[in-house]
Parts: sequence; structure tokens; C-alpha cells
Amino acid sequence: MQRKRFDQINVIPLIDILLVLLVMVVTTATFIKQGILPVELPDAKSADKKEDRKEIDVYVTKDGKYHLDKTPISVAELEKRISEIPKDQTVVLRSDKDATFQNFVTVMDLLKKYNHEQLYIVTKE
Repeated sequence: MQRKRFDQINVIPLIDILLVLLVMVVTTATFIKQGILPVELPDAKSADKKEDRKEIDVYVTKDGKYHLDKTPISVAELEKRISEIPKDQTVVLRSDKDATFQNFVTVMDLLKKYNHEQLYIVTKE
């Protein structure tokens, strides 16, 4: 009995597996990019109401102007608003790289004065 020579590889199953893996990677990557999975939550009569507080953004522009959630604001108004923010509220500081260090320190002093410890300083890689 003579054996048949094996000189070809059937690549169809390999392509099928790679396409399935590609679909899984693309699907997972879109969920990671959005940061959340779309879920429809069920209703309950005795559910606790949870206040969903978003982050407070403080911007310092390169010309030394302050913005609170993209709204221009003076230092005095910024201090008043920071004093009204709950201590456990997250504050995100976005300071331009060309802004003076004094502007950055001013915001940090206000946050320290009112005991805000939930602070993120946004940088770029």
C-alpha cells in the first residue's frame, strides 16, 4: 500500500478560526473604548436612589484663565464653587503645559484649603 504524499495544507479552517478571533477582538475593543457595557437594568419598587455625580473639570489655559466645566470663571468664583463641592466629589485638573506654575498652584491651594482629596491631574503621554 502506497501512502499519498502530503504536499498541501488546507488553509480554509485556519481562515475560519482567524475570522472568529478577529470578530471577538473587534467586539471587545469597542466595549473597552466606550468604558461601559450597554445594560438595561430591571425596575424595583424598593430600590435606593443613588445620585450619580460626575467629575468636576477645572481647566487652566495657557494665558492663565480658569474654566470650571468649560465655563470661564474668575479665581474668586472658582473658590466659591470649590467650597460648595462635596469633599468626596472627584475634581479633574487640566492645566495647559504653557500655563504658569502659579496658576496650577492657585488651583491646588484652593483644593487643599477646602480639603478635597479626590483629585486627578490630567497629563498626556
